[in-house]
Amino acid sequence: MRWWDAAFGVIVALTAAALVLEGTRGMPLVVALGALAAIVVAYLLWGARAARTRERRLAVAYLVVLVLGTGVAVSQAGIATFLMFIAFAQVWMLLESIRQGVIGCAVLAVSVTVGIVAAYGFAPGVVLSVVPQMLVTLLFAVALGLWFHLAMRRAEEHARLLDELRAAQAELARTNHEAGVVAERERLAREIHDTLAQGFTSVVMQAQAATAALDIGDDAAVRERLHLVEDTARDNLAEARALVAAFAPVALQDASLPQALRRLTERYALETEQVVSFEADGVGPLPPATEVVLLRAAQEALTNVRRHARAVAVAVRLARAEGAVTLTVADDGRGFGPDVSDGFGLAGMRDRVRSAGGTLSVRSQAGAGTTLQVRVPVEGAAETAPRDRAGSDGKAGSGDGTRVAEPARDGTQGVAG
Repeated sequence: MRWWDAAFGVIVALTAAALVLEGTRGMPLVVALGALAAIVVAYLLWGARAARTRERRLAVAYLVVLVLGTGVAVSQAGIATFLMFIAFAQVWMLLESIRQGVIGCAVLAVSVTVGIVAAYGFAPGVVLSVVPQMLVTLLFAVALGLWFHLAMRRAEEHARLLDELRAAQAELARTNHEAGVVAERERLAREIHDTLAQGFTSVVMQAQAATAALDIGDDAAVRERLHLVEDTARDNLAEARALVAAFAPVALQDASLPQALRRLTERYALETEQVVSFEADGVGPLPPATEVVLLRAAQEALTNVRRHARAVAVAVRLARAEGAVTLTVADDGRGFGPDVSDGFGLAGMRDRVRSAGGTLSVRSQAGAGTTLQVRVPVEGAAETAPRDRAGSDGKAGSGDGTRVAEPARDGTQGVAG
């Protein structure tokens, strides 16, 4: 709008200067300058504000003064027709519709025509000369006004669409942020369940076992269980720190996936005194994300065996074949029927495996054990690697499943904490 104000000021100033330079003197000059002054005052009071607020009452008041003032100025000096350059433009700018704009231009043209004819005493020859010229001027003004009107409407439409686009982008950003927050909460919930919750479960079980051993006076068993509690608590503390720092699982920070799984099965065998066998067949380096998924799946599977299966033996196998890595955890526990639904741990494991593009399957039958299998596709990993068969300090079996552990002496084998 500052450009409109500047254009108005320039046109009025040039018109006033033209009146003086043309040689208009006396009362005609006073009347013409008075008309210009009335137009300027009306613009300052109503026109400029109407252009910014689109208030119809102010716009009509200003245009009345503009049309009459232009007619009066033209009646005193023909050079005042210079005002028509800004007058036609302001008619189109301040009136909202095409119909109103055309009417406003026609009224302005009539006012100017009357002013010119009045300057010559309403002579018929002047009327016949001026009217056709004003008709041409009116047609040009209408055509220019239509173009101006359409340009303004397109600009307003573009501005509206831009506002809607910005609003949609803001809403999308807000939605993405909320989705990210929810996804991060779910990820943290899975991480806590797969690490800290399982570690605390182990601590509770070992504390129960230590209490049972203390009741029968087996100090060596108590000491052993307390050592396991201390080790598990340290691991949980390290997992918590790694979780806060958003690092990879502690078990994978200084070891490969087969080594981490071997340590996991060894610890599990010590804590449960079940027969645990572990085998890694042809598994080379894997993407970090894949290793995390498989390690967490193994942790959750062994936790479920510990809490629900009442198994005697567990077999964990990691294999690479046909562009995928497969983790299998099988136990000889009590199993479950098809009517048993997934708990939070198994549901979280499915989501985690699915996020890596893999699949999870669980086969079980009441009284016949359970087999859980996770298959995650990988690319670029070596197809072969040395076989890794591990026992667990005499508490786990070798790769062929030979039992080397004695039955539990404290009555806690396979019992959920």
